[in-house]
Amino acid sequence: MSLDIRRTIVEQSFRAGVGHIGSCLSIADVMAALYGSVLRGDGGEDPDRDRFILSKGHAALALYAALHAAGRLDGAHLSTYCADGTAVSGHPDHALAPVELSTGSLGHGLSVGAGAALGARLSGSPARAFVLLSDAECNEGSIWEAAMFAAHHGLGNLVAIVDANGQQALGRTADVLDMEPLPERWRAFGWDAHELDGNDPDALAAQLRALDTAATPHREPHVIVARTTFGKGVSYMEDQVHWHYWPMSEELFAQAIGELDDAGAAAQRQRRQEHA
Repeated sequence: MSLDIRRTIVEQSFRAGVGHIGSCLSIADVMAALYGSVLRGDGGEDPDRDRFILSKGHAALALYAALHAAGRLDGAHLSTYCADGTAVSGHPDHALAPVELSTGSLGHGLSVGAGAALGARLSGSPARAFVLLSDAECNEGSIWEAAMFAAHHGLGNLVAIVDANGQQALGRTADVLDMEPLPERWRAFGWDAHELDGNDPDALAAQLRALDTAATPHREPHVIVARTTFGKGVSYMEDQVHWHYWPMSEELFAQAIGELDDAGAAAQRQRRQEHA
């Protein structure tokens, strides 16, 4: 599923001629873990569905790719990404039914997620709220206001995932405004914090499933600091900040697809060996 998501990101970003590719690729494994085996409910109007909020809205294409891989966004809609008049836009728009919240202005997703978690508990619903943030987004003071609120109210059914890829629009996060050590900061705000490889979807899914996310009072909210590689899966994009904005040429597109095809073939060989 991670490879399917990455291929969709590369194909659709090239077709539309847009950037934010590196930011999308860094969270492909997180999205595969969530939509592959963690999120409960099929969306729609089900009041007990899990809510997922992509607070780092500039990585919207990763969300659309995950929805497509999970069978919740058809190819016809996906192919309108960034076209005029589409709801499959450059940032998530709740006019598209599977999208819970329109995002893009950073720093607001966690507050809404906290509200969703509290609302679920008050209504006796088992619904959980998952919010995906960027590490640079943690520069926003509103994130820490929401963190204090969630800890104060014991929102154990709230899970934040921080895409710690170390990059932001104008440089490395450590150089712009260093937030490390991130796990210790979250713990200081009263959260149950975990740190792991954000490009290992199996480990991510296992950790997310292991969290005590019951919607009962007086539990710590949870945060996963997911250490990821910006541009993961496409060699010339990895850890290169200019791929926050740049689109691909035809030559670079072909190289990216070739690398993803090679990775897919290698994964198939490994599966055959494991089942031999």
